[in-house]
Amino acid sequence: VANRGEIAVRVLQAAREAGLGGIAVFSDADANSLHVEVADQAVHLPGGTLDQTYLNGDAIIEAATVCGAEAIHPGYGFLSERADFARAVEAAGLVWIGPPGEAIEAMGDKVSARLLMIDSGVPVIPGEEMAVEEDADHLGVLASAAARVGYPLLLKASAGGGGKGMRSVREPRALRAEYEAAAREAAAAFGDGTIYIERLLTGARHVEIQVMCDRHGGAIHLNERDCSVQRRFQKVIEEAPSPAVSPEIRKAMGEAAVTAARSVGYIGAGTVEFLLSGNGQFHFLEMNTRLQVEHPVTELTTGIDLVQKQFEVAAGLPLGIDQPEVKQSGHAIEARIYAEDPRSGFLPSTGRLVMWQAPVGPGIRVDSGVRQGDEVTIDFDPMLAKLIVHAPDRHAAIRRLDTALADFVALGVQTNIGFLRSLAAHHAFQSGGADTDFLANTAPEELSGPDADKGSLVAIAAAAQRLGLDRAQADPAAGAVDEHTGHPGDPFRTLRRSFP
Repeated sequence: VANRGEIAVRVLQAAREAGLGGIAVFSDADANSLHVEVADQAVHLPGGTLDQTYLNGDAIIEAATVCGAEAIHPGYGFLSERADFARAVEAAGLVWIGPPGEAIEAMGDKVSARLLMIDSGVPVIPGEEMAVEEDADHLGVLASAAARVGYPLLLKASAGGGGKGMRSVREPRALRAEYEAAAREAAAAFGDGTIYIERLLTGARHVEIQVMCDRHGGAIHLNERDCSVQRRFQKVIEEAPSPAVSPEIRKAMGEAAVTAARSVGYIGAGTVEFLLSGNGQFHFLEMNTRLQVEHPVTELTTGIDLVQKQFEVAAGLPLGIDQPEVKQSGHAIEARIYAEDPRSGFLPSTGRLVMWQAPVGPGIRVDSGVRQGDEVTIDFDPMLAKLIVHAPDRHAAIRRLDTALADFVALGVQTNIGFLRSLAAHHAFQSGGADTDFLANTAPEELSGPDADKGSLVAIAAAAQRLGLDRAQADPAAGAVDEHTGHPGDPFRTLRRSFP
């Protein structure tokens, strides 16, 4: 498993369920990580940077070969959408659990993908297929193209994804600065500063279709996910089904997604993203040639384990399911738990997880790559876990989400849990009307999250008592000795809290 964190844990656990041995790779920073613990075997990747470890395809292939592995699963991020890595894996005699390198390449270049979709009859957002390279001499060409597309518009990295290298421009005078910023970010993130432009559709929904294709010509879609709640083009909450999608739109989008996948000879799990306007028209955004972060909401509503299907397809088995057999049951919502401080502009938060208690109960699933006692650093993405709930209908799912978030205890770092509770309680989300502009147009104080309640303070005090946090501020004069730590001082006094 050429990854780390929660997705590595997810894939390793799926491998165990399938009766397959799972091998983890890890960097120095991840030597004691959860994915290393759950693996049957773990291989150290030497080096102190991502380029030397999780982005080092040669080192990962060598590790797989030395261990006698038969296949490589890339997870998401890192090398998952690198066509050269997919080809190198197969050239080494290993099975690549993902789409062919040609499909990754075709969909990886957003400009080429747009042209391909136009040729395939899949609707695209009005824009300029001509790429504008990172060169000041091309700014005049860019300005002319922007005038043809019309404002507001979106600058997007041709090689990009995940919100990187993207800037919205609402008037001509902001074009140059935003273009230069987008090109710099794209070059840093993807090694390619090529930018293209699209018309910015305001008030639209971000709706994506999960597809699955086998090596025998089988191709199906597993309905949609709504990912409209985003902050700076990064998804925050995802749900299925979408409250904005009718059966007719679902059928049309699903067929378009399958057409897109077939056009590149796709194999495995993939996601075709669309923007859905209020009038029911939808336009192709991009195709993610990998397993999505938000795949659990599809699993819970369809009953299909996508990782197991990836294993089966990679082994050459047929899908074993036709489109009419795909059913949808209930409603699922996923919230991403981040180590970040919403009250400080969502800055990453670091520290030790002195208490980590995930919620449990019917219809609650937590995919996590951390455990109590782990150190959260700035070395990697700040996502700690994904909380996914499932219920008979959307209103019940929202209630279950709030209850689960309230029961989620993560102490030692700042998290966005309070922010997520406020977001889920907002009338725009409750009504199903939240579009891609929702968070940008909502005042921060509306989503700042509730203050800590009595239960939270009791949890903090308990953590202090159990883990000896009283050491730094203990009052030796008090004469009390903590039975767990053997150090003087009352942890309740240490925290300077009083409890009724």
